[in-house]
Amino acid sequence: MALSAALLPEFDQEMAGTRKTLERVPDDKFDYKPHAKSMPLKQLAVHLALFPSWMIDTMNKSSFDYAPVGGEAYKPPEINSRQDLLEHFDRDVVTARASLAAASDAQLMETWSLLAGGKTIFSMPRIAVLRGMVMNHMIHHRAQLGVYLRLNDIPVPALYGPSADEQG
Repeated sequence: MALSAALLPEFDQEMAGTRKTLERVPDDKFDYKPHAKSMPLKQLAVHLALFPSWMIDTMNKSSFDYAPVGGEAYKPPEINSRQDLLEHFDRDVVTARASLAAASDAQLMETWSLLAGGKTIFSMPRIAVLRGMVMNHMIHHRAQLGVYLRLNDIPVPALYGPSADEQG
């Protein structure tokens, strides 16, 4: 079995769970922060919605420099509503899935690097980036968003089994 075929069911499950969570984001709570050290709900939700675009970049480039010397630092797109979140997410999930499905084992084993100002932060096989820095990282922030939802009395979706709000 190809590596991409083995990864696609996990991709589908995690993207579906992330979409279910993003569907709950309230437009009127974008400024909410549970703690002074926490990011605002909008920033967290935008970060979460952009993970499929990270997968696209990981699949189509050999590196990403988020603060290139002499260039503009990475800036997320302006997203101002739950509808915008879902549109970005849905569009990029389709492209990310197609890129993953088409990937050869050799492509997934190629080294990919994250850079800042031309300096390497890390380099690892593309498949490790997809699992660690994309999907696992997305799961981490999705869980954070679940806490934000709970603290605002918004039902938390069932993801890997029932939640206190949904039994399946």
